[in-house]
Amino acid sequence: MTAAMQEAVIIKGVGGFYYARTQHGEVWVLRAKGIFRRQHITPVVGDRIRFIPSEDSSQGWIEEILPRQNTLIRPPVANIGHLIFVLAPEPLPDMILLDTMLVMAQEQGIPVVIVLNKIDLDPSLADTIRAQYAKAGAPILAVSAKTGQGLHQLAKVLLDGICCFAGQSGVGKSTLLSAITGLTLQAGEISRKIARGKNTTRHAELLVKDGFQVLDTAGFSLLSLWENMEPVALQDYYPEFAPYRGQCRFQPCYHLSEPDCAVLGAMEAGELSRERVARYHQLLTKAKEAWRNRYE
Repeated sequence: MTAAMQEAVIIKGVGGFYYARTQHGEVWVLRAKGIFRRQHITPVVGDRIRFIPSEDSSQGWIEEILPRQNTLIRPPVANIGHLIFVLAPEPLPDMILLDTMLVMAQEQGIPVVIVLNKIDLDPSLADTIRAQYAKAGAPILAVSAKTGQGLHQLAKVLLDGICCFAGQSGVGKSTLLSAITGLTLQAGEISRKIARGKNTTRHAELLVKDGFQVLDTAGFSLLSLWENMEPVALQDYYPEFAPYRGQCRFQPCYHLSEPDCAVLGAMEAGELSRERVARYHQLLTKAKEAWRNRYE
């Protein structure tokens, strides 16, 4: 008699074997059927799957990969519920990195929460970030792993689906996660080296405990963001630009230096953050360069 189909979430994949956890906490070691290879589909961490377990062991076969909410290529993960980007007064916040991650998340339809850690060191950081990102479509939480400020609100976010931490080294991602969940991240960060495309052999893993689901990855490559993005499309990932769409004299408008540009006019009128628009111009330059060099 054939075993009944079950559902699970892939928590780790190594050497063609996929470790999948059911809602009851059971972990099965599975192989993917050949049909996925023929369809050029590879199961990834975070995938919701249906599988048939073996009757005489804790192994089985993946029969179906359920529709994905979103997918990242580097690292290969799926169904991220929230990207938690952590900033702190120390080290000095890398705002270009934050803006780049916001664009990547917008492109993939991944909600972002901006978390300001170590806020006890400099409470004014919250005012600075809120002034620049009030219209950027990402909630902002001021927290402190040291004093406990804001941890309750962050815990609510972490209980809402699969979460992934990102940010510079030293901002306290692992400390925050440990304080709230008891879990420990090994290498879940973005560094400048990784952002430039440093290779890593470390595998992504989904850490699960007491209702929390947190992706531990070796970092994000941001190169893929620019590989296929037409520069004029960059503005589509800035929610604060949306109210001015179609109001510029020239169409399309890059909102760079064109006369009678509605976005630049809004910036001059104080309706948009001057700092955020300036960083948009930096990313636009990067997007244009990547677009020119895409066939090299």
